Amino acid sequence: MKKSHIFIMAIIAVAAAIILSTTADASVYVGFGEARQRAAEGNTTKVHVVGKLPRDAQKQPIGLEYDPMTDPNYFAFTLVDSTQIAQRVVYNNPKPQDFDASEQVVITGCMKGQVFMADNILLKCPSKYVKKDLNEGATASVK
Repeated sequence: MKKSHIFIMAIIAVAAAIILSTTADASVYVGFGEARQRAAEGNTTKVHVVGKLPRDAQKQPIGLEYDPMTDPNYFAFTLVDSTQIAQRVVYNNPKPQDFDASEQVVITGCMKGQVFMADNILLKCPSKYVKKDLNEGATASVK
């Protein structure tokens, strides 16, 4: 075998190893029911869960627990997934800015006991552009 063939095979092997390591790290989107089932089976891979915050009559989120004076790196809240299962979530980092205004929350992590331990929180906040405002701007530019 030529040295160039060995070199090309080594590059292919390294590329394959990189691809396999990144796909093994990818997590999937599940509900809290499946996250609990995975944890019961001993599967500790990270998953994504999409949900909404439960709100009271004044549209304020309920079940938030955050006291930056006591522990700025402890934030707990309740999240309701797409199958309407409510779950307590603990995030060992400061509360994200605009968390209260978010329409939808995507968390990444895994179940530990009866609590979902989140490593990352992504927020979908309401758009600052309202349809009414867009229509007013369109008619104003036509005049």
